[in-house]
Amino acid sequence: MATSGDSPASSKGEISDTTREALANPLTDDDDEEEEILANNHAEGSETVLATTLKEDSQNPDLQRLAINSLGSDDHDTHDIFITVDDPQKHVTKMETYATYKVSTRTTRGDFDHPEYTLRRRYTDFLWLRQKLEETQPTHLVPPLPEKHSMKLDRFSEEFLSTRQRALNKFVTRIAEHPTLSFNEYFKIFLTAKAWELSSHRKQSASIVTRFGSSFKANASAYMLKNRSPEYTMMGEYVQTFGDKMGSVDRISQRILKEQTAYQEALTNFGPAFRLWSDWEVEMTDILNAFATSLESCAKAMEEVIEGQELHYVPLIKEYILYADCVKSVLKKRDLFQMEYELAVDEINRKKNEREQVKISDQNYSIGAIMGKNPQDVKEQKGVKLETQIDKLQKQVEFLNDKTECANADLKADLDRWHRNKRRDTKEAFIGMAERHITYYEQMLSGWETVMYVLRDQDLELPEPPHPSFSSSPQQETQNSSSESKEDSWVKVEADAVEES
Repeated sequence: MATSGDSPASSKGEISDTTREALANPLTDDDDEEEEILANNHAEGSETVLATTLKEDSQNPDLQRLAINSLGSDDHDTHDIFITVDDPQKHVTKMETYATYKVSTRTTRGDFDHPEYTLRRRYTDFLWLRQKLEETQPTHLVPPLPEKHSMKLDRFSEEFLSTRQRALNKFVTRIAEHPTLSFNEYFKIFLTAKAWELSSHRKQSASIVTRFGSSFKANASAYMLKNRSPEYTMMGEYVQTFGDKMGSVDRISQRILKEQTAYQEALTNFGPAFRLWSDWEVEMTDILNAFATSLESCAKAMEEVIEGQELHYVPLIKEYILYADCVKSVLKKRDLFQMEYELAVDEINRKKNEREQVKISDQNYSIGAIMGKNPQDVKEQKGVKLETQIDKLQKQVEFLNDKTECANADLKADLDRWHRNKRRDTKEAFIGMAERHITYYEQMLSGWETVMYVLRDQDLELPEPPHPSFSSSPQQETQNSSSESKEDSWVKVEADAVEES
């Protein structure tokens, strides 16, 4: 167990240069080495915390839960529950208009009464689930929910509901794949409870004031820490930079998507213009129709690129922007646990100093002695009281130290999982984008090659258009004849000059 003078940050020592490099740049090519470093750190920390916790605090179920949760990893087969969110529907009543989504669950877990469940949930139900997961699992990284409103789309439009449905499906899938969150009691309630049962559970949620107080303490904890590990400082800096860069990527992607949409609309309107032209240009009908077909093919290919961007790329960027905020929130909660530990250490040190002062103090002028008590008895009573307080504080310090270590293990495991998911999702998104653009340019090339074949096969020697003839006025004819006579006279003079010479 940790002593009163130790801190969870200092007990681990300085992190190695390899670990520092891996955490500072988690997207390097050396992914296998980084995963091995994070996995080893997580395994060593988890084994130490679990052994210490179960041995020293066997009577504390909350601490045992934290220790056991910290060992949740992908080594165990926890994928025994599969969830699908689909079929968004709009509901209109006299009181309100809202949308629901069908949540289908299949599981082989014994704590479920049935192997399959199908029910409908509103967005606020998903929001309630995430809040309860954050409250009951504060040291774990809970996946983000999609934004409630859209600045571009009506929230009841088919496009918006479809986009939200895919995001909600990814949200519950990530929870189902988590080795700890998937076993949360509130997650089971969300998947199995009927509408009226879920409503009763939602009424028991924590108030806004309570959640605001917890959030305020978490935000203040980072500024009050004394011995924050450089490892978590680097994590915070990385997540902040990651969020900023993803924000820039999102803004540029939105601008490109807007320009691509305008370009696609222009191509869509360009093709019919050539077909209208071909209606009265009979000699060039084949060529103009080939141009129109090529432009229509390009417009369709661009439409597929835009659709792929909107379905797979843009939502991923937005999700990881929200993920960055989630990681920041978990880091603040971890700092809150360490702040509680440091405050307890400061308090126990203050009590120990007070105990030493009592031993050497003169109690003849204390309040007890003035009231007629023996000064020696007053000193002994103060010493016994301080010893009792120090014993209680010592147990609290040990508990808070173990709690902080468990939070560290949970955070490291979830960040390791987050980095792996991020690399996998990014790889899939980039491969999809590359394939869509390759298909787009292949379709464009095929369309314009068809135009070239038509141009080579066509005979472009068209008849020359008749030149317009203009009738001359008598005055112009007179001028022309006079100019011709002048030219003839000059020619005759030159000829005579040549003969004389």
